[in-house]
Amino acid sequence: MSAFKLLDAINSPADLRRLERKQLPQLVSELRAFLIESVSQTGGHLSSNLGTIELTIALHAVFNTPEDRLVWDVGHQCYAHKILTGRREGMKRLRMHGGLSGFPKRSESPYDTFGVGHSSTSISAALGMALAAKHKGEDRKSVAIIGDGAMSAGMAFEALNNAGVADADMLVILNDNEMSISPPVGALNNILTRLMSGKTFHVAREAGRHMLEFAPPLLELARRAEEHVKGMIAPGTLFEEFGFHYYGPIDGHDLEALIPTLENLKNLKGPKFLHVITKKGQGYKLAEADPILYHGVAKFAPDEGIKSAKGPGKLTYTQVFGDWLCDMAKADPRLIGITPAMREGSGMVRFSAEHADRYFDVGIAEQHAVTFAAGLACEGLKPVVAIYSTFLQRAYDQLVHDVALQNLPVIFAVDRGGLVGADGPTHHGTFDLSFVTCIPNMVVMAPADEAECRQMLSTAYALDCPSMVRYPRGGGAGSTPSTQLDTLPVGRGEIRRTGQRVALLAFGSLVTAAVAAGDELDATVVNMRFVKPLDVQLILELAGNHSLLVSIEENAVIGGAGSEIERVLAENGLTVPFIRLGLPDRFIDHGEQNQLLAELGLDKNGIVQAVRTHNSNQK
Repeated sequence: MSAFKLLDAINSPADLRRLERKQLPQLVSELRAFLIESVSQTGGHLSSNLGTIELTIALHAVFNTPEDRLVWDVGHQCYAHKILTGRREGMKRLRMHGGLSGFPKRSESPYDTFGVGHSSTSISAALGMALAAKHKGEDRKSVAIIGDGAMSAGMAFEALNNAGVADADMLVILNDNEMSISPPVGALNNILTRLMSGKTFHVAREAGRHMLEFAPPLLELARRAEEHVKGMIAPGTLFEEFGFHYYGPIDGHDLEALIPTLENLKNLKGPKFLHVITKKGQGYKLAEADPILYHGVAKFAPDEGIKSAKGPGKLTYTQVFGDWLCDMAKADPRLIGITPAMREGSGMVRFSAEHADRYFDVGIAEQHAVTFAAGLACEGLKPVVAIYSTFLQRAYDQLVHDVALQNLPVIFAVDRGGLVGADGPTHHGTFDLSFVTCIPNMVVMAPADEAECRQMLSTAYALDCPSMVRYPRGGGAGSTPSTQLDTLPVGRGEIRRTGQRVALLAFGSLVTAAVAAGDELDATVVNMRFVKPLDVQLILELAGNHSLLVSIEENAVIGGAGSEIERVLAENGLTVPFIRLGLPDRFIDHGEQNQLLAELGLDKNGIVQAVRTHNSNQK
């Protein structure tokens, strides 16, 4: 007999809404158990999803989804939503190639009203949906669910600022899972919030304002009294000033508090803000104890939890960067390390402990991180911004205007360059070589292995201009970095193999595959190292003594490194046959990195096939 008696009967939120209220706690227990069992078999985001089980059930119980729009910020908390919206069986292939996305995705389900993956977009999207409904005369609700971390980003406050003056009929739910804003909540807070969210309170408040509008002194006195009373029970002054009616905080794991409050708020007009307190990893003690460890997990045994890795394991590029950062900080007191809320992911844990006075986590604020670094550089310091490729996109204007235009020596350590795997198109770093190389004053490097990554970081640090070192997720060829801080000659490539007729010009992560292909083809293989400045002299030499040049990069083929090589050839009047291998002009779905590269023709076999196909077509 199934352990998920209620959950097995839920194929859509309509089924959920037919349940009796007293059945919902059992559904909570079943859904939490199913989610732990499911994610333990596939991997994925765990602690954040466990923290929003009750909230997800309450939202689908109260709102008429998908007609009413739920917009999940980032999407790390969407698994329960997927399970309740007809995708329970699909969880077996979560984040696998051809399976469910790990994030809300519009093409996957009508219940996924907005595609997410990056932070702090939900309020803007929900506002657009709310005003679209108003414009079209449609009676439907819009709800944004955003975490306290995502709320720190400027975009969230831009949306709040707009929503308040637009008088949008929408609800913003702040899922506060760190308890950093409010004191612990309990029955009294839940009761007060339910009273404040009730229609009687809302109507009385509005009626009182109308009665007092002709008596300004009394109106001001009433306003101050209301804020004084509310200030004793809810920290909502900031959101009230944005034009929202604030309610909370409320226990996000108490359905008896959540559902009546949401029912009340559903029937109120205008912009509303509900503050919900949840706990990451709720209901799974191991995740509760270490929510960061259980944030993104690989497969594990639920009874045993995530076991510590035995031995040092394979060295990753992220670890190379973290070690280099600490070593360079000891060598130069000017170094400042900056991350936009990615300390663990970017390899800065050790640096944050050893150099706390030079470590800055600025929160989910990529734009601020880059301009903050520019300000530091103006004063003679050497800021290193550790950032994922996909998140650097969010700070493009600051990169151009505040750093490059002023030619400031800011070092960008860009992690997750290329395909990242299971997180899919929202997290693939597929465009950075294209959008950074075109910026004046930038030096752009891509290491072929771990040892070269360290050398490139030192090279970037020694420059008196903005620079980027772009490296992939995970490990590379397995080389052992030096303990020194050696540099490389800027703009010089390295011939890895000398062959006949064909020259493979590879960048960064694909050098290893290019060498393997070169062995089979008896081709010359070059580790280009620098995307900007290119080794023009070497390119011209290769064009003069080879009958085919092939550029290979794990980046969009449009505007990438291959395009720059082609430009060099054209400017020098050379017409040597040339193939550009890279990522096609489409968004790449999720799947294992090696599997995706093979499908895209960017592994050894794909490179060999591309050359042989070209040669056969020339005969």
